[in-house]
Amino acid sequence: MHTNSGTTTLRVRPRVWLGLVAFVAYLAVFYAIWIVNGIDYARVGESEDTLLRWYVAPLAGGLVVLLITISLFGWWRPALRETRRLPKSAAVVPAIMAAVAILNLVFGEFSRVTMTMWLFLVVGSVLVGFNEELAARGQLFVALRSRFGEVGVWFLSTALFSLLHLPNFFFGIGALAFLQVVIQFGLGSVYYLAFRSTGSLVPAMLLHGLWDFSTFSSSLPYAGLAAPFLGIAGFVVALVLVVKERRRSPAPRVS
Repeated sequence: MHTNSGTTTLRVRPRVWLGLVAFVAYLAVFYAIWIVNGIDYARVGESEDTLLRWYVAPLAGGLVVLLITISLFGWWRPALRETRRLPKSAAVVPAIMAAVAILNLVFGEFSRVTMTMWLFLVVGSVLVGFNEELAARGQLFVALRSRFGEVGVWFLSTALFSLLHLPNFFFGIGALAFLQVVIQFGLGSVYYLAFRSTGSLVPAMLLHGLWDFSTFSSSLPYAGLAAPFLGIAGFVVALVLVVKERRRSPAPRVS
């Protein structure tokens, strides 16, 4: 079990099952709002109405769950901070991903996007970056590190992040959801690198939000076409670095 005396300062001692409870509770509220609002995932960015009901509303509901659970646990500090960083070179893939998202915004097609849609896109993208990074990486790292080394933390948290996209099979994209799960495992590895190379979850939140903002706002699929290649790079770099880290020193500890 990978804990230290620092965990005693937390309101609730980290346990894997507690992190999973917070993760599942977030998803339960998110998907419940989707179902009530009649989600069609392929049309999320279609109009002001779809963005409000299928993007902003479920993320706002999920935000409430995360604020309550993580506050009850007292895990905010270790969920948002990384005490030991990966080499600065680990930030290269996240930087490339950010550049792709920005280029997608520069060269994208936005004639259908109204001012209200821009507002909902900004709000929703901020929320998706904050929520999903906090649920699937920040607080989940705290929980997983109570039992697993860093290879397990990276793999399990990234796998859970990718699997949260699997229900999209039932929400309008069918078998493409399986491809999305695979790609999101790679992109989740990129977000992992952003977190661990900077020592803060905020860059991963910003990158995640920027990526979703770019892909949902533009009707041209430039970023989507680059996603598999970014995912492969993220997976390979993360795997190599966490294996090297394991050989070099003990797993990072919660503080």
